[in-house]
Amino acid sequence: MRHSAFHGIEKTAQTIDEEYEGLQARSVDDHYNYPFSPNTSDEFLTDASNRKEHSLFTFVSSKTKQDKNKKRKDKTSANKVEEEEPAICKDALPPTRGRLTSRDELDTQFDMDTEDDKARSKAAATPIRQSDLDTLPSRVATLKISERIDRSISPQKKSKSTINSPSVTPRQGVSPAPVSRRSENTPSGVTSTLKRRPIAADRTNTLRDYNERLEGRDLLNLVVVGHVDAGKSTLMGHLLVKLKVVDDRAMHRNRTEAARLGKDSFSFAFVLDESEEERSRGVTMDIAQAQFKTKTKIVNLVDAPGHKDFIPNMINGAAQADVGILVVDSRRGEFETGFEYGGQTREHALLLRSLGVSQLICAVNKMDTIEWSQERFEEIVKKLSAFLKPSGYKDADVTYVPVSGWAGENLITPNSPPLSWYNKDESTSNTTVNGVIHGATLVDLIDRLKPPERPISKPFRLCISDIYRATGVGAGTVSIAGRIECGGVEVNERAILRPSNDQVTIKSIQIENTNVTSAFAGDTVTLNIQGVDPTHLFIGNVICDPEYPIPCATVIQARIIIFNISVPIIPGTPAVFHFKSMQEQAKIMTLVEELDRLTGELKRRNPRLLPKNSSGVIELVLHRQICCELYSDVKELGRFMLRQSGLTMAAGIITRIIA
Repeated sequence: MRHSAFHGIEKTAQTIDEEYEGLQARSVDDHYNYPFSPNTSDEFLTDASNRKEHSLFTFVSSKTKQDKNKKRKDKTSANKVEEEEPAICKDALPPTRGRLTSRDELDTQFDMDTEDDKARSKAAATPIRQSDLDTLPSRVATLKISERIDRSISPQKKSKSTINSPSVTPRQGVSPAPVSRRSENTPSGVTSTLKRRPIAADRTNTLRDYNERLEGRDLLNLVVVGHVDAGKSTLMGHLLVKLKVVDDRAMHRNRTEAARLGKDSFSFAFVLDESEEERSRGVTMDIAQAQFKTKTKIVNLVDAPGHKDFIPNMINGAAQADVGILVVDSRRGEFETGFEYGGQTREHALLLRSLGVSQLICAVNKMDTIEWSQERFEEIVKKLSAFLKPSGYKDADVTYVPVSGWAGENLITPNSPPLSWYNKDESTSNTTVNGVIHGATLVDLIDRLKPPERPISKPFRLCISDIYRATGVGAGTVSIAGRIECGGVEVNERAILRPSNDQVTIKSIQIENTNVTSAFAGDTVTLNIQGVDPTHLFIGNVICDPEYPIPCATVIQARIIIFNISVPIIPGTPAVFHFKSMQEQAKIMTLVEELDRLTGELKRRNPRLLPKNSSGVIELVLHRQICCELYSDVKELGRFMLRQSGLTMAAGIITRIIA
């Protein structure tokens, strides 16, 4: 329960929570200004044997005694007041008051580390009263999420459960012991914020609503990459038209606009390329997003630019993806231009793998221009497979499909007339040979992709990718967009903006311009928030759970894989640090180790330089503070890229937060 949720609670101390027998927890907001609700402190949730020492009733009764002693000034009257103390204080309360102390019961609710077990055993032997200002309050979580109205800033109704229930956090479950709250100046790498896992029972009802929203399908974030002029936007625009995501009226406007600009072949590309500059230049410059549904998937589509000048925007789109489509031009000369050194086909494939995308569909586009040549298709498949396997892709996770984005062939229905060499008979259909599933269309291959495991049980994290002021959402409300990396969020829930530490309130949540009550890891959402200073909002900031804030760092240690660079990396090398949606100036201060790229074994310590196609451990100093996680805690927030002079130098993962 948040501290501000106690407004309007009556000050009487003679109440008993019906759902928690033996528990009495009251707010004393009128007397003390705690940073968090004192409900959850050990001071008001203790064993019944120490009731007189810690109970709020002692506080109330003692205050009454003092007032009457000032008036009467005799011991007889004071004793009489003691006899008038509420009878409920004299009742014997169950010994299970406060947090559970049974180890068997704790094991069923949360996963504890060995260090936590030792700390708990010591605490059980010698109870130590923690300071409210130095520790994060303990929490008791037994209610289902639908019953936790006290979490909201504006409760819909007041009930005994709302007024009297102990402090509850819907998604974060129970903390077995107070967790030290890090200050802004404390090094974030000292302690991990993700050791304790919430219990799954807390999200039963909300997850049911989440599954109903998905309609039994799997959520998939798909990015489309490839060399410039490979036909990415035309391919995906035509797919959206065939899936009825774009209506005929909008398509008529696109054809009219394309004819006016003298670019008739760009009419399908205009479905995703909506800006005037993109349409006039005929090049995708920023990422475009759309959503479509297949038989088994709800796909959030991200169309990334292919030109080398817009690689940072491509990294932004790839960082939001679970899987990818690599589009290549089948025409002779065009494929070689994009695939050879200096083209974006190789670089995009490496960037995708470095950012965690392991499943890839290679769409060999513009096959109609080469008369659907089997020899050319097999030649391209052979070259791509020879490159992708050493780059970290598994053969089972890479598939190839011949398509024509302009003609719309083999997108959702097979070619007409069918290809004799691709559309085999029923006995050989859907069999994979060298990554080619004969007879499969592009949508069929998308349906075969496997969604990753979503880190819903971890604390809430959302990296901001866009900031704007939406209309009709209320005064003082700012809209932010981004992908939820882990955890979940609900309407009227409180969160914290890092690194500025502004306390914000989630007023509404939108997915594809539709209001929802909750969202989880993997969802690309728009949050309308209140309580934030607009000058503190920047792309790359993180909205997170206030009780588990994301670490902030300026000095990190990372393990990197170096690409085919012309100049080796030495101490003091400057670079541009690409992390999610943000870019930051950085400097490689120390080369800690050089590792074997294949085995990861140590080759030498403190090397003088790191050459191309090698691996190592380095220390990076960033110009400004960033919000990040260790790769071992949250993979999605532990990956980054290093670029210099328009070329990608290396990809890395964060292994340690130094300062």
